[in-house]
Amino acid sequence: MTAVLALIPARGGSKSVPRKNVLPVDGKPLISYSIEHAISSRYVTRTIVSTDDEEIASVARAAGAEVPFMRPEQYATDTATDLDVFRHALEALAQAEDYRPELVVHLRPTGPVRDVARIDAAIELMLAHPEADALRSVGLAEQTPYKMWRIEDGLLSPLLRVEGVREAHSMPRQELPSAYWQNGYVDIVRPRTVLDQNSMVGQVVLPFVVNGPIVELDYPDQIPALEQAVAAAKRGMKMEDPEWTRHPA
Repeated sequence: MTAVLALIPARGGSKSVPRKNVLPVDGKPLISYSIEHAISSRYVTRTIVSTDDEEIASVARAAGAEVPFMRPEQYATDTATDLDVFRHALEALAQAEDYRPELVVHLRPTGPVRDVARIDAAIELMLAHPEADALRSVGLAEQTPYKMWRIEDGLLSPLLRVEGVREAHSMPRQELPSAYWQNGYVDIVRPRTVLDQNSMVGQVVLPFVVNGPIVELDYPDQIPALEQAVAAAKRGMKMEDPEWTRHPA
């Protein structure tokens, strides 16, 4: 069976919402939902939480995840990157256990509402494309970047240009190229991408399109909507059925 690791990064420090990873949401710590998503997957063979915090580690183990190591302090700061965290985890597992997964599924603990079938579909897509370095879940951008500007020396300059179009910023949105934003629903990376290319995406990146509302916790004013969405999901209800497509095989 293909070794598929679900890695859930959850550091103890959070300035926007203190202790958000263990914040009770509809009766359970927030991180527990992402752990359940991973454990419920048909393809994930191992679920690990990377944290620097003993309370988070305890909550993660109680929810069914492994915490085989504690994340070093230098990889748990405000400026630490996903690449730092994933490289540390992969190197620690290889050194301590000679464990080297084929895929690493990145599930952020701030997203408690996911369809596990979509996680599995994303994994299937990566397994079907061995040439791919990574997969990113994306959704159509609400605002087109072709109508955005930067300020340089006190003057406006277009952020992006469209080849052959003189003033893209003044064109109807429908005539501009589609733009997608990464929404963090589910991302997947191959260890070789992290370790050999020193990247979280590499050169060949598959799109996994998930349009519609993405429920996650980044700011305190999002807590009521988050709890409503989680409660609705528990009752088998959906706020909205997001459309999604797969990269053509």
